[in-house]
Amino acid sequence: MPLDKLRDPALERLFAAVLSLQSVEECFRFFDDLCTIGEVRSLAQRLEVARMLRKGYTYHQIEAETGASTATISRVKRCLHYGSDGYATVLDRLERGEGAP
Repeated sequence: MPLDKLRDPALERLFAAVLSLQSVEECFRFFDDLCTIGEVRSLAQRLEVARMLRKGYTYHQIEAETGASTATISRVKRCLHYGSDGYATVLDRLERGEGAP
């Protein structure tokens, strides 16, 4: 299974730490300590690209609005179609209002 490549005790602890966060403010504080601003913005950009791809935006529109490279857009699109459904799970929940803004 492709997810096995991720599984190790350190990543299990990281994901448990993320799941322990109880507010957007806690997320801001944790990710500020954990990542550089560029790393957090890159993660946010990928999620935004996935959202826009699902809504039917073109590569040009996504590139113009997010600043994402065509390589990033292509990678996210590949994950949407052939990945582990992580983007779909999160985006579906956000669309249903199951999460913070």
